[in-house]
Amino acid sequence: MELIPTEIPDVIIVKPDVFRDERGYFMESFHVEKFEKLGISSRFVQDNESLSQKGVLRGLHFQREPWAQGKLVRVIQGAVLDIAVDIRRSSPTFGKWVSMNLTGDNKWLCWIPAGFAHGFVTLEDNTIFSYKCTNVYNKESEGSIRWDDPAVGIDWGISNPSLSGKDAIAPLMAENINLFP
Repeated sequence: MELIPTEIPDVIIVKPDVFRDERGYFMESFHVEKFEKLGISSRFVQDNESLSQKGVLRGLHFQREPWAQGKLVRVIQGAVLDIAVDIRRSSPTFGKWVSMNLTGDNKWLCWIPAGFAHGFVTLEDNTIFSYKCTNVYNKESEGSIRWDDPAVGIDWGISNPSLSGKDAIAPLMAENINLFP
């Protein structure tokens, strides 16, 4: 496995070893000891998976304490532009975001620790997105930031995405009073 740094040091891209031959491929998408050696030593308690068509935007989502979640995300099939926004007020990168292209072909994973809002837009039909979480979902602790918040300034590469009703009315980052310290 290889680490690929991002502009926000706490967000890490993991390039797994993929063994391909005429039959297909094999890879370890998670191995606790190998990930601990890479500095990702979290206990995962919930796995989630979504299927989306091209142009679906999900996010930007986060969980507040005490249910905050770190996420290890990847694409099984298709492609996404994946986004992580630092919402830790005391962080030197507060309000900054990073993006990465995760695809079923490149097999990259991305570690997004607690204290970040996360979202993605699908670049292909029938994209299957999977993520491991360090905490279980808790409805009362969920938070979101509007995908097109001008203060955050994310370039999603799309102007009219397909959104859920909840994501369409998400508050701006400045309106979120319960971000991370």
